[in-house]
Amino acid sequence: MAMLDFSHSLPMLLYRALDAVMPRFRQVFTAAGLTEQQWRVLRVLWEQEQIAQHALASLTLIPQPSLIGVLDRLAANDLVVRRRSDTDRRVMYVAATRAGRRLEEKLMPEVAKIYADLKASLDDATWAQLESGLQRLAGESPAAPVARPATRKRKTS
Repeated sequence: MAMLDFSHSLPMLLYRALDAVMPRFRQVFTAAGLTEQQWRVLRVLWEQEQIAQHALASLTLIPQPSLIGVLDRLAANDLVVRRRSDTDRRVMYVAATRAGRRLEEKLMPEVAKIYADLKASLDDATWAQLESGLQRLAGESPAAPVARPATRKRKTS
């Protein structure tokens, strides 16, 4: 198989796609005083009542040692709280605080607008192919949602 020229290689196409997409999101994160890693942590916590730290590392693709520093900074800003498991002292749970949840109410409409703009830039079939193709490359089944570690869902009341 012939090698594609560098500018058409998959890694370069993915980097260029990220360079086209991420600045819009980074603007929202930066305005809120968040790093991309902090955003990823909060985004997961907004979907969970609480989550074990090791599961959080897996979902956010942030290595455990790096995650500790991210959580330290989020906790110092009163956006997350950590508590040790009552049954297994090795397990640490993480949850968003009230301030962390208020940030969701502020930021998610802005993020939803960015997603809507991105989706509008492609037809529905191309968007679906993009999502399923990237899921396949990542080793995920496009037909099923991404497997999530078992955690309790946040109460909606």
